[in-house]
Amino acid sequence: MVLKGMGRVEDKFFRIVDANINRAAEGLRVLEDYARFCNNDGDMSERLKRLRHAVRDNIMSFLPECLKERDSTADTGFGISMETRLDARASPFELAAANFKRVQEAMRALEEFLKIMGKYELAKTYEKCRFDSYSLEKEFCAAAGFEGEGKKAKMKLFDPGIYCITAEKYSGGRSNIDVVKAMIGAGVRIIQYREKEKSMLEKYRECIKIREMTGETGVLLIVNDHADLALAAGADGVHIGQDDLPLEKVRELTGDGMIIGVSTHSPEQARAAVRGGADYIGIGPIYRTFTKKDVCEPVGLECLDYAVKNVPVPFVAIGGIKEHNLHEVLERGARCVAMVTEIVGAEDIAAKILSIREKMGRIVSNDLYNADGCGKEGNNYGANGDGGRQGGENA
Repeated sequence: MVLKGMGRVEDKFFRIVDANINRAAEGLRVLEDYARFCNNDGDMSERLKRLRHAVRDNIMSFLPECLKERDSTADTGFGISMETRLDARASPFELAAANFKRVQEAMRALEEFLKIMGKYELAKTYEKCRFDSYSLEKEFCAAAGFEGEGKKAKMKLFDPGIYCITAEKYSGGRSNIDVVKAMIGAGVRIIQYREKEKSMLEKYRECIKIREMTGETGVLLIVNDHADLALAAGADGVHIGQDDLPLEKVRELTGDGMIIGVSTHSPEQARAAVRGGADYIGIGPIYRTFTKKDVCEPVGLECLDYAVKNVPVPFVAIGGIKEHNLHEVLERGARCVAMVTEIVGAEDIAAKILSIREKMGRIVSNDLYNADGCGKEGNNYGANGDGGRQGGENA
């Protein structure tokens, strides 16, 4: 295949390989230097160095072709990079997170293009390097004391946002993988994996695939009910109900680095979850819902009012929320809203998410979140300027 004015498209694949080898190696060098000079962590520095050398050494057999196709002066991405501030860094954690993401994205690109270049085994080598980098990232952040920062950054995704939940039964014949792919493509930032009927092995296999998808795109993955499954899949968090393992035991299992959410159905349960150290809580069901068996009666908008004024942690409004009644929960102060069948059952998931997001945006811009005194600062929790802690000190 020949591109107009550019020669064979297959030759341009070497240019892509060259660019991504450089991206991955440069990102690893930044991390290696941080581990070596900032943390005095010789072991981590050495492991990052070995990975960096593996990234470069594996393409030596066709390095001449890569160098031949290199054309930095004509790279259209350079001009775009010079005009944006998306790569600004405000902390050491952001520096580390950005460079690990750079490495992982580059190696995924290498995998894909090497496959269509007929170098399948080499593609699998870079896949292994990518998964090694996920483990290194976790250890790097723990050693550098970044675990709390990572969790703090993840929690920002709750404000404001759409909290999507899988439900294959209601997905119109589509698999959870297909639905999650559509959600991610539409820009959703939080996805909960919830399947009640499948075997644990089926759930594990799906979670591993979804973790790969969400990990590559920076999307938060929460696993419903099962702390063990969340840990095994490397999820960002676990969501538990009132009849699951106690919150304090789940925290013992997961450690402080994992997000834990708790379903609550009353002010009393909300206060107990906050006292127990929940990172966020679910408030609902706001309306009647049929997506779960043995679900309790709707708690109504009054319980949501309580959360807006008194709960000092992020909360998610859930239960029977559809696009047609979305304005009711938003106008009462909810900022993060969970939807199940409204999204997974939509014929066009991306279009549905876009429509919901536009509606949320209009309400936010009209300051309707402040109807009950919710501060303009933008918290989805608490009615006071300090995130609701004044009203929730006794929670």
